[in-house]
Amino acid sequence: MEMTVVVSIVALLAVLAMPAVRALIGSFETSGGARCMISAALSTARGIAAKEQHYAGVRFQKAYNPDDPDNLLNAPQYMIFIVQDTAIGAYFFRAVDGLQPIKLPESIGVMDLRYRLDLLPSEDGVINNNSEIINFDFVRDTTTFSIIFSPSGKLVIHEVQVRNRNGIPDSQGEISNRSDDDVFNKIEQVNAGIGMFYQDDYFPISWSFYPELGLGPEPSRNRFIIYETEKFRQAYDVRRAWTDYLSRAAAEGMICINPYTGTIINR
Repeated sequence: MEMTVVVSIVALLAVLAMPAVRALIGSFETSGGARCMISAALSTARGIAAKEQHYAGVRFQKAYNPDDPDNLLNAPQYMIFIVQDTAIGAYFFRAVDGLQPIKLPESIGVMDLRYRLDLLPSEDGVINNNSEIINFDFVRDTTTFSIIFSPSGKLVIHEVQVRNRNGIPDSQGEISNRSDDDVFNKIEQVNAGIGMFYQDDYFPISWSFYPELGLGPEPSRNRFIIYETEKFRQAYDVRRAWTDYLSRAAAEGMICINPYTGTIINR
């Protein structure tokens, strides 16, 4: 009888606690929860820069999705800690050893609202109409960007090119050279399950041997938006991603980073 009473009380407490647990889990699926995750990541990146005495930061990028390789919208987005590797070159970064990529909530994503494909002199690289966000390459480009800190902890705008830890480019002359990096890697390696993210060797003025993926060297950023993936997907499906959703999201929720403290603030 005593055991029955104890089990009943435990069961009752579990039932009463479920709403609180659901609320806690749900809090990480909101924009506020994502802000907390990003803030923590930026703070960690500043610490890495100070410790390593190299430029370091956080890279946002969608992972290759083996379950749906042709649909980038369904690919999960991660935060990856990166650090400058001067052995490869002044502008080259690699994943920080010992720190795993952090997956963002599926209902939330981040964009810098910029693209770098085959820019014409008349283009500024800023997404501000529907035609500039109509295919997966543009989605990959605007959801892939880096935030970089100097060794002194100050936010900087720094050219970024991410490669595997061995520094091997994905060029025609390097086909036989492979890296076992489990974070960033060449197309062939990632598609084979060795690595989670394409390194950024793929843009028109780089290697014509490879497809355009919207992944090329670009400056780090100091602002971005947090968007709701379902609302973006609905607008994207009818080719009105900018007018139906992103323009409003940018006006209401552009997030900037304090250059001295690394904290995120609303514009």
